[in-house]
Amino acid sequence: MPLDRLLSTLRPRLERIYSGRADEAAAAIGAALAPYASGPVVGDPATTGPVATDPVAAGGAAAPGSRWTERDVVLITYADQLRSAGRSPLRTLGDWLRRERLAEQINTVHLLPFFPSSSDDGFSVVDYLRVDPESGDWGDVEALGDDFGLMFDLVLNHASQHSAWFQSYLRGEAGYERFFFEGDPAADLSQVVRPRSLPLLTPFDTAAGTKHVWTTFSADQVDLNYAEPAVLARMLAALLEYARRGARIIRLDAVAFLWKTPGTNCLHLPQTHEVVKLMRDVLDRLAPGALVLTETNVPHAENVSYFGGVGAEGVGDEAHMVYQFSLPPLLLEAFSAGDASAIRGWLANLAPPPPGCTFFNFTASHDGVGVRPLEGLVSDARLASLVDAMRARGGLVNTRRRPDGSDAPYELNISYVDALAPDDADRAHHLRRFLAAQAVMLALPGMPAVYFHNLVGTQNDYAGARATGQNRRINRRKFGWEELDGALAEGSLQRAIYDGMRDLLSRRVECPALHPDAAIELLETGSDAVLAFRRTAAGGETLLCAVNFSAEAVEINFGKKHTLLPGEHLWQSGPEARAKQSSR
Repeated sequence: MPLDRLLSTLRPRLERIYSGRADEAAAAIGAALAPYASGPVVGDPATTGPVATDPVAAGGAAAPGSRWTERDVVLITYADQLRSAGRSPLRTLGDWLRRERLAEQINTVHLLPFFPSSSDDGFSVVDYLRVDPESGDWGDVEALGDDFGLMFDLVLNHASQHSAWFQSYLRGEAGYERFFFEGDPAADLSQVVRPRSLPLLTPFDTAAGTKHVWTTFSADQVDLNYAEPAVLARMLAALLEYARRGARIIRLDAVAFLWKTPGTNCLHLPQTHEVVKLMRDVLDRLAPGALVLTETNVPHAENVSYFGGVGAEGVGDEAHMVYQFSLPPLLLEAFSAGDASAIRGWLANLAPPPPGCTFFNFTASHDGVGVRPLEGLVSDARLASLVDAMRARGGLVNTRRRPDGSDAPYELNISYVDALAPDDADRAHHLRRFLAAQAVMLALPGMPAVYFHNLVGTQNDYAGARATGQNRRINRRKFGWEELDGALAEGSLQRAIYDGMRDLLSRRVECPALHPDAAIELLETGSDAVLAFRRTAAGGETLLCAVNFSAEAVEINFGKKHTLLPGEHLWQSGPEARAKQSSR
């Protein structure tokens, strides 16, 4: 797309973001986009590899019709998740996925940040355009992309204090004086929504004296200043470079905190939404096969605001996908309470996303299980009970600082396997509960994502958490090749989980009723302990999903009686899946 046409398209957004500096912003962004404006960066979203298409011939933006199917399943993993002698971790990961023939059930791999980083397991980025040599190189990433679609993170709220950008800021170099967001320690910043119980401002010695820099997540992660157009220009260049390198999905990390205005809560500000929409505009025109996924671990109503509105082309105009952040804690709460009422109520009120958009469903990731998304969905008493139940299963709790200065639970750090351990310690019951939770996630509308440790059934890594002092390390264990083979030995719980997950995934990708856009209907079950819903594809294919969250057997009847054991799930297709609940 000609650069002048693209900048003309972006101009209204730049004026809303930068007002009187819109001309300056257009010039900076034009220079950043110029290397990518001569042709499409990445193409056909229906393939796992980048196939070039002409975005101008396609009307200037990607059509929504072929963006996803029931075969779309994402694996979330670290680039250095597996190690073996003589191979880089990225090569090792690719070789293991091929040996296990996982491309038959998973078509996309989310590589968590694989760039040089100084902390937070990759999320304190030193260089946005290089692969950490400890993990491999761009050739290794490309080789993985030969067999799988790829998903990358754009860590756009903050950079490492050890990055060249921040070091240039400290030295007062031209062009970097306003690159990072400064705050006044005497100002009242109590309204700012915090994801951590840490100081918001961190002092740094600069060429111009001591400056207090905004550090939303940690003192090592210094917040970028998007009020400076050069910052947005750099991030747009990184966005397009990731698409050029094969990223089918680009995750906008911690995007809710992007724009800061002291005196506000600095969360979901209008400029933040405009930046996301601008990134979507750029990708739709220069990388029409790429999808924008926003990561906003907040209450549900705030989370879905990142779908935006329906634009002139009849599709959502902001993120293509948003995380279903309420799902992981709701599943844990249902099993903990033995009661499906909260998750059923949430589903009953879940509005469909705009056309051309979908949810990104998951149960676990590299982060803990966030509990802010439970706000308004469960009572304080039930939330407290859930937190206690997770602590009883070895979980650790990270907190956030409230405006009044008190701390509140922010996330539960625990392996999802251990989080679903039953009180009776029965292994068969444990396995049923874990697979039932995954079955619900895989059966809901949207694109599913499976964390590596859920795929292979990893339990709490206490040693990792203790050694680093980081609670999140409890669910971030790294394996050697032979070590993982041993963990997946026949007869182990991990093997049973792995086999069960492979079976669920095989069924998922062959079921048209589980297309991300297929309709969903909640079903009456006659039991507070059971959640049941039906998915129906455009072609009429159906699938019934039912789960017993209680510790007692429950009978259900949808044309045929079934006794669901404690923690058991049912996936049923065919005529029975179309039946209504019958009286017993």
